[in-house]
Amino acid sequence: MIRIASRVPDHGRLAPWRFILYRGDVRHEIGEKLAALADRIEGPLPETRLAKERTRFSRAPLVIGVVSVARPNAKIPQWEMLLSGGAAAMNLVLAANALGYGANWITNWYSDVPEGRAILGLKQDERVIGFVHVGTFAGEAPERPRPDVSGLVSDYSGPVEG
Repeated sequence: MIRIASRVPDHGRLAPWRFILYRGDVRHEIGEKLAALADRIEGPLPETRLAKERTRFSRAPLVIGVVSVARPNAKIPQWEMLLSGGAAAMNLVLAANALGYGANWITNWYSDVPEGRAILGLKQDERVIGFVHVGTFAGEAPERPRPDVSGLVSDYSGPVEG
């Protein structure tokens, strides 16, 4: 899956992303730390919310963090590097699905909190692209409403002024 995820557009072959595997007991340890952090930031929290935070990383047997490691580059803008990382995350979801697994790409509140990123093993200058939860669905995978693509496509009609 990681090899497939890494086959993305990557201007300059910078590989401006990396993967972190969260599996086994570490998922429960992270959940406890995230619950404590949420309680400290927003608390006191009800037990139902704390329970939700504790299980964030243990709902699937494997969670793969896709992390942006975009660095300043004279030729390649950081937005291209971020898009490359997003493509890696999408390829990871597609690879998991192609191999018969369920996969869900998630970001959440802890992705934008420096203490949350530290708990999850990110360096100070790294950012979360997403966490891909990989496992199997009990039954059919839920389908969410999707946009009407007819409003997303147009034919080129010439330059736009102003």
